[in-house]
Amino acid sequence: MAALGLLGAVLVGCGSGATESPAAKATAKATVAGTPSPRASAAAPGSKPARVPAAPPTMTPGRGGLTPVYTRRAKGAEKVVALTFDADMTADQGPRAAAGEHFDNPELIATLRRLKVDATVFMTGRWAEEYPDQAKSIGGDPRFEIANHSYSHYAFANPCYGLPTVSGPDMASDVQRAFDSFRDAGAVNVVPYFRFPGGCYDDAALRALAPTGVTAVQWDVVSGDAFAKDADAVAEQVLDGVRPGSLVVMHCTRSAAPVTERAIRRIVPELRARGYRFVKVSELMSR
Repeated sequence: MAALGLLGAVLVGCGSGATESPAAKATAKATVAGTPSPRASAAAPGSKPARVPAAPPTMTPGRGGLTPVYTRRAKGAEKVVALTFDADMTADQGPRAAAGEHFDNPELIATLRRLKVDATVFMTGRWAEEYPDQAKSIGGDPRFEIANHSYSHYAFANPCYGLPTVSGPDMASDVQRAFDSFRDAGAVNVVPYFRFPGGCYDDAALRALAPTGVTAVQWDVVSGDAFAKDADAVAEQVLDGVRPGSLVVMHCTRSAAPVTERAIRRIVPELRARGYRFVKVSELMSR
């Protein structure tokens, strides 16, 4: 993975089987690996959100059964783009939240709703525990889907921008613990996708996560919103990078990505003016 992609995205202190995988159980019904769900109906900007697929598409495992990794939909030239937002909170940041630091961004979610943008939120389990009402609201809105960003936001490969590291034997349980947190918060629209904290992974991590049945989801467009102070610079970086089928990484964390909501107010109308439609990762993957 390109170093630029990792640097811009990290937030530090940011065939059918007889048995269902843990991810499939946690997300209600996961699709048979490699078999896409029925495509959500296309909708013009401003119309009703696409319905949530009953069985989100996943990818078949990689060589040696490694967890598959999805980056963007390069096939075809349809003007669709997936905006994704990492809701980051590490396992040890509770005291900072108690002291008033905001790891959530309700204004961003409200703006996405107002602009009628479908999106995928990659959420940590610790975030869902800190903001259960917001997790339930996001996970109950058909315009959104919640994907897994680990429980602890600790790294799954080392080094990774100074993040603490999850040990190999604990990786699968960390992911499952996040799914459990979404369930406990009452989130409904949960998909069997996983994003590595910091974007850092190796074959050992892909092997460790194989039993969970998730598809790892990366990106091809780095927004640069992490710790940014200039909303226009973030918007321009996204607008310059988006291509048909792109997957954009942004953040849903006020304290560490304070200008994201303002950037979205520019990004959305400008991409729509270029003919783009916003889709969730599940729809992008099914196309």
